[in-house]
Amino acid sequence: MNTPDTRESLLDKINSPADLKGLSLERLQQLAKELRRKIIETTSKTGGHLAPSLGTVELTIALHFVFDAPKDKIIWDVGHQAYAHKLITGRRDRFHTLRTYGGISGFPKRSESPYDAFDTGHSSTSISAGLGISTAKCLKGENSKVIAVIGDGSMTAGMAFEGLNQAGETEKNLIVVLNDNAMSIAPNVGAFSSFISRKMTGKRFVNLKKDLENFIKSLPGVGENILKFVRKSEDSFITFFTPGMMFEAFKFKYIGPIQGHRIDLLIEAFTNAAHLEGPVLVHALTVKGKGYEFAEKDPAHYHGVGSFEIPTGSPPKDRPKPPPSYTGVFGSTMVDLARKDDRLFAITAAMPEGTGLAEFSESFPERFLDVGIAEQHAVTFAAGLATEGFRPVVTIYSTFLQRAFDQIIHDVCLPNLPVVFALDRGGIVGEDGPTHHGNFDMTYLRSLPNMTVMAPKDENELRHMLYTALQHDGPVAIRYPRGRGIGVPMDKEYKTIPIGKPEILREGNDLQILAIGSMVYPSLNAAAALEKEGLSVGVVNCRFVKPLDKGLVGIVSSSGRVLVVEENIRQGGFGGAILELFNDLGLKNMSVKRMGLPDKFVEHGPQDFLRKKYGLDSAGIIREARDLL
Repeated sequence: MNTPDTRESLLDKINSPADLKGLSLERLQQLAKELRRKIIETTSKTGGHLAPSLGTVELTIALHFVFDAPKDKIIWDVGHQAYAHKLITGRRDRFHTLRTYGGISGFPKRSESPYDAFDTGHSSTSISAGLGISTAKCLKGENSKVIAVIGDGSMTAGMAFEGLNQAGETEKNLIVVLNDNAMSIAPNVGAFSSFISRKMTGKRFVNLKKDLENFIKSLPGVGENILKFVRKSEDSFITFFTPGMMFEAFKFKYIGPIQGHRIDLLIEAFTNAAHLEGPVLVHALTVKGKGYEFAEKDPAHYHGVGSFEIPTGSPPKDRPKPPPSYTGVFGSTMVDLARKDDRLFAITAAMPEGTGLAEFSESFPERFLDVGIAEQHAVTFAAGLATEGFRPVVTIYSTFLQRAFDQIIHDVCLPNLPVVFALDRGGIVGEDGPTHHGNFDMTYLRSLPNMTVMAPKDENELRHMLYTALQHDGPVAIRYPRGRGIGVPMDKEYKTIPIGKPEILREGNDLQILAIGSMVYPSLNAAAALEKEGLSVGVVNCRFVKPLDKGLVGIVSSSGRVLVVEENIRQGGFGGAILELFNDLGLKNMSVKRMGLPDKFVEHGPQDFLRKKYGLDSAGIIREARDLL
């Protein structure tokens, strides 16, 4: 971490980007140190995307120094690198509320600030959104600038290239800033290419070039041919010394690579880009986690962190040892099963650590693939493997699998291929908020023919479900929550769960609670509390969202009252599936109440707090049960 600066705080005087305009280079560098210190101090308490935001501090300062936001639109791809942007744009006094309930979001939100040009949270959208904004400005006769900041990771998604292709074709004014924190370029080549690119895009050079082109054009008979030769020679010269050939092919003017922590070079590059016509790409080389030793050494771990102690980078010492996480149990189970079945193949989309597959990737590198941020490709790649007898497991956060909905339908469910989808972060995820909650998977997956959808009540059942899914000849989705398991003992042997069959956990005559996944244990606690009031409440771990066992009718018919509990939106979810089953079987005189998430995008905040707010805890289940009784 940077050493303390005894000078008067500069950040406390920055209330908007306008306050940057008159600062000297030395003062801007001081501001960079203060921004890093503020980001580290805050995320050590609230958690958050530390390493990405530390890597873009100088880039953020230079952008706001050169451009005139919010008139000029700055779009942050994903948005997890925008903490410095939030601090500079009037949210300094609220920054301590980062990712807390009622506080500022960890991602850009248009409702939060006019400086947030586009709502983000998923990757690779910035170029397409920027082109849309630029096109709109052109139609309205406005000449302000549009800047899309995208990381090299987000560039692995096909959508980014679709945006590049369209932007180059339309030739609209759009500046794309590639924040590259992974590409390895030798210092001498990088420095030289940076110098060449900056000089060849400088305003004086560009004006001279235009005058020269006009003169050559005026030469009778040979002007156009000479001009074509000169342009070709210039392009060859630039792309020979820089990695800009690909972007030039998309008809972008390329500037870079620029040293992304040199404010002076960034300001010069952005100033040059601002007066160029058509699409421009500025390539900046940055260090993820810059300025905090632990984040620089392990940027993957510090990409998104919980609270930590700044001197050591470790979680607070006073925490009791927690149960294993669902992610960790899934990862260890995958390794264990892969030793027994050489058909198992693991796939993830740029998150081997986040999905628990790091150990698998080391143990079975030939049966593991990280496709990058390319969920559509991941699903269809898995389908191809399945046609050749393999059992692929596509491990993706629930919210990100939404990006591959068509591929799930067309390439997996239609041909009924045995692809397993492991959906981490199903339900409420917490502080990352509405872009990351996995609140829709039960609804959209159960609508698909041939798809089997499961949700475990605990980490032990997750192991059995994964084992069961690998034996099933068809598509299977297993959704499990973010965070720690219940802490139950683990069975030594795997069991095959009969497809569709529920598990009766508690008998009852007054009311039956049909619970799924993370809602099973809160339902058991509620039933125990209601028993003390003299009520007989049964609890069924339904285990499957699809298919549903017709035998459920026999379980619930004795009481005539059913409470269905799920951590998913009520619209089209598990409760809807139960109502459809009862209706199809002609079940009458049955009182059914559904509990789940409302028809809205759930805000950010701690998981337990949000569950309590929306009644998805034991107390909420008790209230609904009393009401039904």
